[in-house]
Amino acid sequence: MNIVFFGAPGVGKGTQAEILARHLAIPHISTGAIFRAAVAAAKPLGLEAKRYMDDGLLVPDELTTAIALDALSEPDCAAGFILDGYPRNRAQAEALAAALNAGGREIDHVVYLTAPIDELVERMLKRGRRDDTEEVIRTRFDVYQQETAPVLDYYREAGMVTEVNGVGEIEQVQQRILDALQRTA
Repeated sequence: MNIVFFGAPGVGKGTQAEILARHLAIPHISTGAIFRAAVAAAKPLGLEAKRYMDDGLLVPDELTTAIALDALSEPDCAAGFILDGYPRNRAQAEALAAALNAGGREIDHVVYLTAPIDELVERMLKRGRRDDTEEVIRTRFDVYQQETAPVLDYYREAGMVTEVNGVGEIEQVQQRILDALQRTA
């Protein structure tokens, strides 16, 4: 099963993706983690990405996609995977679909975790990170709405999106995800 997790910052994508990955015995692939791994392993793609990151620049779509596809080509992804943090825009979603289709694979589900923005702001403020001021957090939501949320339209057009309420205890949200995946299987 190949799954993409989607949702605003602070909605719990990483937490829920990790739990589901253990439940399904497939890897959870976080964009941040694969970038760090590619850099740590001194892979050419990772070193190239590091140059952009060190300069405070966004890693270009083509490079981001190449790093993601490299991670997906690992043997542990043969039975499926959960992507978290990728794709971030329509061009990346289209490139991912083309690459997977060329290998006889596809995205099976897009789990879209939802929660009211005010609740997410509160969650993120409670983390206590120095850079998590309300203004900075709300700016992240604006960037998310402008740049990343439109990817949902791409997946909605394909009928892949399942919305799941991300408010509640971790176990409650996980059960909602499992129920939603069973309904759409």
